[in-house]
Amino acid sequence: MGKVNPMKFTLSREQFLTPIQSVSGAIERRHNLPILSNILIEVKHQHLFLTGTDIEVELIGQVQLDAPCIEGRITVPAKKLFDIVRSLPEHAHITFEQQENKVRLKSGRSRFSLTTLSADGYPNLEAWQADVEMTLPTSTCKALIDATQFAMANQDSRHYLNGLLLETEGQEIRAIATDGHRLAFTCESIEQNLSKKQLIIPRKSITELVRLIDQQDESIQISFCDTYFRATTHNTTLTCKLIEGRFPDYNRVLPKGGDKIVTVEREAMRQALMRTSILSNEKFRGVRLNLEGSTLNISANNPEQEEAEEIVDINYPQAEALEIGFNVGYLLDAINTLPSKEVKLTFIDNQSSVLVEDTHCNKAMYVVMPMRL
Repeated sequence: MGKVNPMKFTLSREQFLTPIQSVSGAIERRHNLPILSNILIEVKHQHLFLTGTDIEVELIGQVQLDAPCIEGRITVPAKKLFDIVRSLPEHAHITFEQQENKVRLKSGRSRFSLTTLSADGYPNLEAWQADVEMTLPTSTCKALIDATQFAMANQDSRHYLNGLLLETEGQEIRAIATDGHRLAFTCESIEQNLSKKQLIIPRKSITELVRLIDQQDESIQISFCDTYFRATTHNTTLTCKLIEGRFPDYNRVLPKGGDKIVTVEREAMRQALMRTSILSNEKFRGVRLNLEGSTLNISANNPEQEEAEEIVDINYPQAEALEIGFNVGYLLDAINTLPSKEVKLTFIDNQSSVLVEDTHCNKAMYVVMPMRL
């Protein structure tokens, strides 16, 4: 059996840095398995492939190599590689060469030597067959996530809340997130006609997906089965395990029968809430809303006996007095996400959630539970 030549390739700093940045988000620096702090580097078919994973999420970036190269695969410390490549001058050329149990990087007068671990021990997600495949405009994918991701739970014991629910049905795709105190819902039209499916994408994967779709691709390929989800752009692939469990029935959470409907200028409401929040209780972030006639009184106080009050003009045909408390951060998250000049608030009573919507578009809906003050 002939001797295998060690891997070698040459490329520009920018060509190398982009895929390293793309896959670094999946890598955990502190992990029980040292190899998971490494990045897998593989050269085949005149392409460079870089992989980062934490076993639950896998990111693969690729770049075409123009210069002659020698195929191979090895793993190197991810953060050190990233820091080295980033620190080199713009448009520098880098030669990467494997030498026994080290890799050497050369660029101009700079020389670096990094330790390696065998690629044979690098974990990869098992092969799986997609049940659903679709191609979405990047703008559609971004709109779904931007409108809902802020309402995901973070490290909740109810693990199914620590992610974003995607639901397909007919020619519609919906995104829903809730942390048990508020809920965000939005939907977008798609060209394909799909059966009803639900999948819960983990929070970390949503964060990485946001980074992917900010890279100006016109479209993104989505595929999934009961246990895995994959998103592919022209040069990066994200694969993750889905969260098991049953997501709450969001239709039961959406308030029904609200008869107190308020419309208010979005920016005026946003500014009033932001100013009032300055003197709210730092721990509970509560503000009190008083509806009466054509005005909305927003007030807050804190343990230091400091107080804030704002009065905002509203359109409120029912004119029925109502006093109710909310977490100001939850209200601001919803109002900040809506693009319209006016927002609609629908109330039932002072014990029930408020429904926050755009006055001209019913794609997105936000539910915020009340709090006692």
